[in-house]
Amino acid sequence: MAQMIVRNLDDAVAERFKAKARAAGKSTEQLLRELVESAVQPDIGEILRDLDAICETTKGRTIVDPVESIRQDRDSGYGRL
Repeated sequence: MAQMIVRNLDDAVAERFKAKARAAGKSTEQLLRELVESAVQPDIGEILRDLDAICETTKGRTIVDPVESIRQDRDSGYGRL
């Protein structure tokens, strides 16, 4: 796992953060980890852009119903010896 160091952090900010972690019943490290993880999660705009890109790649394609395809093969005798 990666490690990060934050330098030149104001002492008052660090103390307030520690107090906030204690109030939440968490370690300072745990609260910082959660904060960093949430900061890099994609926002709804990014998710929607990704979905639009996926939709563009599948535009015009026909979706095949696998159940219907299997039924047609079965009923046509396809693959019977």
